[in-house]
Amino acid sequence: MPTNYQSVNNLKVSEELLLFVNNELLKDIEIESKEFWIKFDKIVHELAPINKNLIKVRESLQKKIDDWHITNKGNEINLKDYKKFLKEIGYLKDEGSDFKIETNNVDDEISQIAGPQLVVPIMNARYTLNAANARWVSLYDSLYGTNIIESDEGGSERYDPLRGQEVIKFVREFFDKFIPIDGTSWKNIAGLKIENKDLIILKDDYQYNLKYKDKFIGYRGDASKPNAIILKNNNLHFEIIINPRAFSAAHDIAGISDVIAESAVSTICDNEDSVAAVDAEDKVVCYRNWLGLMKGNLKVQFEKNGKNLERKLNPDRSYISREGEKLKLHGRSLLLIRNVGHLMTNPSIILKDGSEIPEGIMDAFITTTAAMHDLKKNRNSRKGSIYIVKPKMHGPEETDFTNLIFSKVEDSLGLKRFTCKIGIMDEERRTSANLKECIRTLKNRVFFINTGFLDRTGDEMHTSMEAGPMIKKGDMKSSKWITAYENNNVDIGLRCGFSGKAQIGKGMWAMPDKMKEMMEEKVNHLKAGANCAWVPSPTAASLHALHYHQINIFDEQKSILKRDKAKLDNLLTIPIANRPNWSVDEINSEISNSAQTLLGYVVRWIDQGVGCSKVPDINNVGLMEDRATLRISSQHIANWIHHGITTKLQVIEIMKQMAKVVDQQNEGDKNYVKMSDDFERSQAFKTACDLIFKGKDQPSGYTEPLLHYNRLKKKINQN
Repeated sequence: MPTNYQSVNNLKVSEELLLFVNNELLKDIEIESKEFWIKFDKIVHELAPINKNLIKVRESLQKKIDDWHITNKGNEINLKDYKKFLKEIGYLKDEGSDFKIETNNVDDEISQIAGPQLVVPIMNARYTLNAANARWVSLYDSLYGTNIIESDEGGSERYDPLRGQEVIKFVREFFDKFIPIDGTSWKNIAGLKIENKDLIILKDDYQYNLKYKDKFIGYRGDASKPNAIILKNNNLHFEIIINPRAFSAAHDIAGISDVIAESAVSTICDNEDSVAAVDAEDKVVCYRNWLGLMKGNLKVQFEKNGKNLERKLNPDRSYISREGEKLKLHGRSLLLIRNVGHLMTNPSIILKDGSEIPEGIMDAFITTTAAMHDLKKNRNSRKGSIYIVKPKMHGPEETDFTNLIFSKVEDSLGLKRFTCKIGIMDEERRTSANLKECIRTLKNRVFFINTGFLDRTGDEMHTSMEAGPMIKKGDMKSSKWITAYENNNVDIGLRCGFSGKAQIGKGMWAMPDKMKEMMEEKVNHLKAGANCAWVPSPTAASLHALHYHQINIFDEQKSILKRDKAKLDNLLTIPIANRPNWSVDEINSEISNSAQTLLGYVVRWIDQGVGCSKVPDINNVGLMEDRATLRISSQHIANWIHHGITTKLQVIEIMKQMAKVVDQQNEGDKNYVKMSDDFERSQAFKTACDLIFKGKDQPSGYTEPLLHYNRLKKKINQN
C-alpha cells in the first residue's frame, strides 16, 4: 500500500512503524529512540549486503544443479558422482568432528518437559491469546467435542449424559494405566483427601494410595475436602477439579467435575508462514501483538453468541504442595517468536540505496526489542532467554549469518551474548544434508530443530526440477529420502546433545476435525524421538499431551541413540518417477487435488489477508493450510508441466473447474469474492496460476514473492 515515510539517518521509515517503535516498543526499556535508530541504521547497512549475497549463492547453486541434471539427462543418477559434484560446488560440506551444543539458560519447557507445541498466527490477537492460554485445557471438553468419543449426540449442541459418561470412562481408564491406584481402580471412587502429605483415595469404605505416591504433588482448598488435586507424570500435570455442584459431576460419587490437562507447553507465535503481512500496516499489527504478550497486557474484546467477551493472558495457577507450601504452576505456554527467513524484503523501511530492508533483519531487531520487556519481569522466560524460531535457512553459511544477526542485535540492545536462542527449521534440502554443520554454527544458541515435511518436499522438488518428473505427492511420505530426512534430524540432534537440553520437533497434524485419527498416528512422533510436535488447536494439544504421559521420551531417545545413523545417500535420493505409466485420469486427479487446495488457500490470502486457515480439500476434509502446502502443490504441478506429464492448457482447465468447487465451498463466507465470476479479473485466480506457471523460476520454489506482490496490489485496489 502507499505509505508515508520519514527520513531517519540513512533510512526512510514508514510512519506507522516509526510511531510504533518510538512510542510503544521503546517505552519503559531505557533505550532512547535516537540511539536505537543510529545503531539500527549502521547494523542494517552492514548486514543487508551479506544477506543479498547469500540469496545470490542460492541462485548460483540452483543454476549449477539444473545444468548438471540437464547434462546428465537420460542417465541413471550415480550417487557417488552426484555427491562429488555437490561437494565441488559447495552445496555439500565436509562433516566436522563431533561436538555437543552449549546452549545455556534454557527454560524447562524446552529442556525438561516434553509436550505439544502450538503454532499460531501472531497477526490475530484473539487466536494468539487462546494459544498462549492453552497451557491448561479441559480434557473432558476436548474428548466430548471431538470424534474420539462416538455417540448419537456427537456434534449436537445438547448435552448428552451418556456421551459424558464415556468421556469420564476414557479418563479413568487412562489414569488406571499411567497414574494407577495401588489395589483398586479410578472408576467409581468415592472421594479424595490429603493426609500426612499423601493423597488418599476413598472407595467402598476403604482407603487407597497411588501406586507411585510421588505423582501426587499438591492440591487446592482444604486438605480434608480439596477442590483440586494436582498430579504429575513425565513432567506433565493434571488437575482433577472437584465440584459436586457442577452438572458434569452430577453422576460422579467423588464430585469430580473436570480434569484439566497441561497441554501446549510451548507456542510459536508466527510472523512467517501463517500470516499475510506484506507492508508496514500489517507488520505493526504483528509486532504490537508480540509486544503485548511480552508486556503481559495484550487483551482483545470480541462478540460470541451475542455476548461481549474479553480475552487476556491467564495468571499462574496457585496450589499447596504436599509439604504445605504455597506454590505456582506456569499459567501460559512458553512463547517463542518465529521470524521470517532471509529471502524477503519489506517496504516498511527503505535503505540508503533505495532498496527495501531484508525483512528477517527487521524482524530480528524489533521482536528481540519487544522481548526485552519480558526480561525485566521473567514472566515468559524464567531463565532470561528470548526464543526465536528461524525458518528457511539454506546450509551452514546461512545459519552462521543468523548467528551474526543476533550477535549484532544483542550488542546494539545491550543484551548479554547468547540471550537470543535460535530454533532451526530443518526444512530445506541444503540444511538437512548439512545439519550437523548448521547446528555447529549456532551451538551456543540452538534450542530446537524441527522437520517440515511440506516445505522440505517443496525444496526437494525445486532443487531437482530438471532431474525428471516427481512421484505423486501422496507417495512422498513413503519415499527413501523422507524416511532418511526424518531420522537424520533426530540422529544428528541426539548426537549433538539435544536430549535434556533442547527440543527435537516434528511437524503439524493438519486435520483438526480428526482427533481420533491423530491419537492413533501422532504417537509415532514420540516413537521417532521427538520431544515436541505441532498441533493445530488447544483441543488437539490437550489430546496429544496424553501421548507424552504414555511414553517417556527421554528414555526413548536413549534407545534411538544406539541405532545406526541415517544415510546421506538415502537423503539425497531424488524422488523421480522412472518411466511413469499413469493414466490421464490419474494425472488429472492428482493435479485437481493440488489445484483445489492451492486455490482454496490463495483466494483467502490475496482477497482477505488470511495467512492460515482450515481449507476444505477436494473431499471436503478441513485441512490447516499455510504457505508450505502451497509450495509443494505449485512445485509439483510445475514439475509435471515441465516434464510433459501434463500441459499448461490442461492445468488451466482444471484450475477453472477447481475454482468453481472452491467458490461453492466458501458460499457461507460473506466476505468471499468468487473467482469463477470473472477469471480474468480475479487477482486470486491469476496469482494461483502464476504460482504454477512461474513456479520453476521462483527462488527455491517459494511462494512469498508472488503472494506479497499480488496482495499489495489487492490492498491498493481495496483502498
